[in-house]
Amino acid sequence: MSTVKNRNILSGILFGLGLVAFIDETIFHQLLHWHHFYDKSTTNVGLISDGWFHAFSWFATIGGLFLFADLRRKNELSMIIWIASVLIGGGAFQLYDGIIQHKLMRIHQIRYVENVFIYDFVWNIIAILMLVAGLYLLFRSGNTKNEKVVY
Repeated sequence: MSTVKNRNILSGILFGLGLVAFIDETIFHQLLHWHHFYDKSTTNVGLISDGWFHAFSWFATIGGLFLFADLRRKNELSMIIWIASVLIGGGAFQLYDGIIQHKLMRIHQIRYVENVFIYDFVWNIIAILMLVAGLYLLFRSGNTKNEKVVY
């Protein structure tokens, strides 16, 4: 795999991971108040953990965008690889969150209700669909002429 392709993938994964983490933080933590990043302590600790989580998501997002800008500047950007990687990064983060953080580590649940199964099911299915779509696009990009998109 070429360095250019790797940089497109890294940029997309970082951006996708940061974007999905940002959406999770904004919608489920701040707007809906369903949970905090760490719910095994006081509300204050939960809010502090949300701040760290939010900072992490922004570092990933901005890092991905800096790489994106550099790829564009060097005329090395492949939008299909980048979009595929955004889906892979976002889906991987969401699946990690849904399985590892929600179920194995139990640091928070998506929502504290009696029957959380439907929330977990939808959360993880969306993650799997994002991963599958991203992997499909990524593998498809390897079978076609890799055209760069310049704006």
